[in-house]
Amino acid sequence: MPAIHTRPPALTIRAGRRALERVRERGLAPEDVHVIPGAAGGPKALGLSGLDQAIFGEWLPRAPQVRALIGSSIGSWRFAAVASSGDPAAQLAKLAELYTCQRFSRGVSPMEVTRKSTLFLEELLGGREETILQHPWYRLNIVVVRSLAGLEDDARNRLGLGLAKAISANMVSRRHLGRFFERGIIHDQRLPTPVAKLVDFPSHQVPLSHENLIPALLASASIPLVMAGVRNIPGAPEGVYRDGGLLDYHLDLPFRQNGVVLYPHFTDKVIPGWFDKSLPWRRGDAGRLQDVVLVAPSREYLASLPDRKLPDRKDFERYAGDDAGRERTWRTAIARSDRLGQEFLELVETGQIRDVLRPL
Repeated sequence: MPAIHTRPPALTIRAGRRALERVRERGLAPEDVHVIPGAAGGPKALGLSGLDQAIFGEWLPRAPQVRALIGSSIGSWRFAAVASSGDPAAQLAKLAELYTCQRFSRGVSPMEVTRKSTLFLEELLGGREETILQHPWYRLNIVVVRSLAGLEDDARNRLGLGLAKAISANMVSRRHLGRFFERGIIHDQRLPTPVAKLVDFPSHQVPLSHENLIPALLASASIPLVMAGVRNIPGAPEGVYRDGGLLDYHLDLPFRQNGVVLYPHFTDKVIPGWFDKSLPWRRGDAGRLQDVVLVAPSREYLASLPDRKLPDRKDFERYAGDDAGRERTWRTAIARSDRLGQEFLELVETGQIRDVLRPL
């Protein structure tokens, strides 16, 4: 790989106040990392595949220790793949290929998307459940929401009306979303969840088990109107569960740990909830993010990709009738993401991460 200074950087690396001081003083080593969050974002995760493979397949194994993985939506799928095998890089590559190969007809129903997503998870993780539950180092935490206030219904008109009310309430104050959603964290019971006491929204915790692993992962990615809600996750309070990103889009949570929160992310900012995407004044809390080191593709790198961006859900519409074209574009983004991983490894190994680090 050419020296980093000979071409525009592929990565943007930002850190919260305490992490900034720590890394500038001593660099970043794998033993510093105890918590890793994964955001919602659908196909965007494919554009991080090379970075994930470098972190989980090469860097973190240099210092084997217990680490909490906490994700919503595709973030939880990435981490389930990581914890499902002794070869996380191979499982991450399999996830990217399976996701790329998905094809949906125009006007596909939420039930059909749910059916295909269930098959996807079974092909990726089937027979590997005990590996995840008994992994020697990784402790999986899956973020979901339980639907309230009429959002339990999958009928398009009623669900759409409920979502409109939630969007309006969120415009007034994010705290009002507590009338519509209850946060759930389905977690590996060998380790407490990696967040301090949650007081922002009603929340509950459920032990992760063989019976609820796939339902929880499916629920965590169940976008309203796109997928059907998941009813009655085993061991959880009765109800209809949906995408954890509705409340915790980028996981702006009070992380509890004794080192660094390493955050491989799609963007260099933290947006609290899915409904905050169009609200530029809603950003992550500096106090909650003070131990975070966020690693994301740079603007220059994104501009070099096909369509000048990471893959995203809108590509299914953009390439309607041309699935082969979409798949070529996504595979190009996946292949080029190896550069993200290579650059991350060089930055941490040489200590140059101190020079490129910027405040979050």
